[in-house]
Amino acid sequence: MTDLVQTRLFRFLTVGVAAALLLFALSWLLVSLGLSPFLGSLLAYALTVAVAYWAQRGWTFGGQHDHARALPRYLAVQAGCAVFSGAVSHIAVAYLGMSAPAMSALMTVATSTLSYLLSSLWVFPMRA
Repeated sequence: MTDLVQTRLFRFLTVGVAAALLLFALSWLLVSLGLSPFLGSLLAYALTVAVAYWAQRGWTFGGQHDHARALPRYLAVQAGCAVFSGAVSHIAVAYLGMSAPAMSALMTVATSTLSYLLSSLWVFPMRA
């Protein structure tokens, strides 16, 4: 088990799952406190991206990457992955006739894979 926890992929997925749970909880809380669904979800997403960046940089990828370079790249990857997730979802339903659960599963796996690859190779590359 210790070997599994030491892998970047395990840490990446752990942070991703925690971020998804945080996004759910924050959006629910903020809307329950009276913010509009749009504003509450937008604020929850912004806070979650910030927390996820710190966790991915610090724990998953070792925390040795300069913020001036890594943060803009991370934000670009997140924006790109958001658009990619919408495209995958649209194609899955409109062209492949997938059900909502199947579409969600495909989109989650595809987007998570893209995010991990871009984070590993471009945002937080291994140091030589």
